[in-house]
Amino acid sequence: MSGGAGRVADAARGNWVDGLAPAVTRPYLRLARFDRPIGSWLLLIPCWWSLGIAGMHARALPSLWHIVLFFVGAFAMRGAGCTWNDLVDRDLDGKVERTRSRPIPSGQVTARQAAIFMVVQALLGLAVLLQFNRATILCGFASLAVVAIYPFMKRITYWPQIVLGLAFSWGALMGWPATFARLDAPALVLYAGSICWVIAYDTIYAHQDREDDLLIGIKSTALLFQERTRPMLAVFYAGAVLLIGAAGIMAGGGAIFIVGMLAFAVHLGWQVARIDIDDPAQCLTLFRSNRDAGLILFAAMLLDAAF
Repeated sequence: MSGGAGRVADAARGNWVDGLAPAVTRPYLRLARFDRPIGSWLLLIPCWWSLGIAGMHARALPSLWHIVLFFVGAFAMRGAGCTWNDLVDRDLDGKVERTRSRPIPSGQVTARQAAIFMVVQALLGLAVLLQFNRATILCGFASLAVVAIYPFMKRITYWPQIVLGLAFSWGALMGWPATFARLDAPALVLYAGSICWVIAYDTIYAHQDREDDLLIGIKSTALLFQERTRPMLAVFYAGAVLLIGAAGIMAGGGAIFIVGMLAFAVHLGWQVARIDIDDPAQCLTLFRSNRDAGLILFAAMLLDAAF
């Protein structure tokens, strides 16, 4: 198999899966989105934020072990969640230009093989979760219902991004109990802010598929907002900044955290100013840039906790 054979349409050219991974593993790595890891990063960042505000509250750097565990767990559970999503959506994916090259609709793997792979990834995620304290374990299990229903929401409501926000922001509830063995108000406020962030960036992402989704009856905030996308992004990004900022201040964040929040806010404002909803490539670039925005904020949290 050549490096480009089986490549998924929205994967970056030259990614390591298509170029370096053994051919037999490529369909499974594509199912887990290792050729497009941005989603795993976006799932991970709220986990790290939660550790960050806990560190600011404790006036100490977060546990490196916890940082590593969340990294591994986010990539494992993102892979399991994407495999589940692809199983549920395999018929729809075959009708959309951007997704018909995914492993199941393109015939690279069977549904049964994908289901087995999903279980393997979920077991890896479980092994990671069991390294934490009881409060964190219980919180992690509570996320499964939201993850399970998400793929069906775009058939029902124009707001599937809310359910994605509930799922992708769950890590905001995890780092605090990992540190303190309890769930307190700063983590809950952080969770709300992260949900606003996810709704906005996934609306940008959904504009890539707007025309195909309209044809096959899939709903999204991109279709709901249409020409009102820019002001709606401004509303949700503003909500993210205000709520995440409030969570950090409630946790004891100081000047370094506030500077980081300002940088985060400027980055989100840049996205709102730049977006062209009729340019799918630009929408994808702006969507991916949220990883950088999130990591800038996490770095500020670490510095604030340390100094």
